[in-house]
This record gives sequence, structure tokens and C-alpha cells, in this order.
Amino acid sequence: MNDTTSLPQLPDRLSIDPSSPFHDRDVFQREIGIRFNDKDRHDVEEYCISEGWIKVAAGRTLDRKGKPMLIKLKGKVEAFYK
Repeated sequence: MNDTTSLPQLPDRLSIDPSSPFHDRDVFQREIGIRFNDKDRHDVEEYCISEGWIKVAAGRTLDRKGKPMLIKLKGKVEAFYK
């Protein structure tokens, strides 16, 4: 039932921030899942599979541009379409 042949391949690095150079609008047409250290994460802002890290918001803290402050967590990263 799931036809994954027509879906774009997930990039090595992806960000949900539209102003980031790693944002790919076509990929976000469908829901993406991130598995970090064998646990599903729903709060990932950016990931890099080859370098093995994800960035998540650090609480409610905002930077001076009004975007959430991010912390980098290192480990095993897997990205997949839901």
C-alpha cells in the first residue's frame, strides 16, 4: 500500500527552519519520523545522519531573533517516512 518509490529520498541533513540552507520543501510534503538511539523523537528541529546528531529545542528559551535555542545531541540517527 505504501508507495515509497515516488517519494523523494531523505537527505543526509535536514532542517525544519525554512530560512536554513538545509530545508527541503519537497521532503515535508509527507510526515517524517526520526529515530535517535533506537527511540522515536518528535521534537527534532534538525538532523544529520552521517555526523550522528540531532538538534532539539532547549526548553522555552529563545534566541534574539525569536527562534528556539537548540542543543545538539550525538548518537545513532535514522530518518524515515511515516
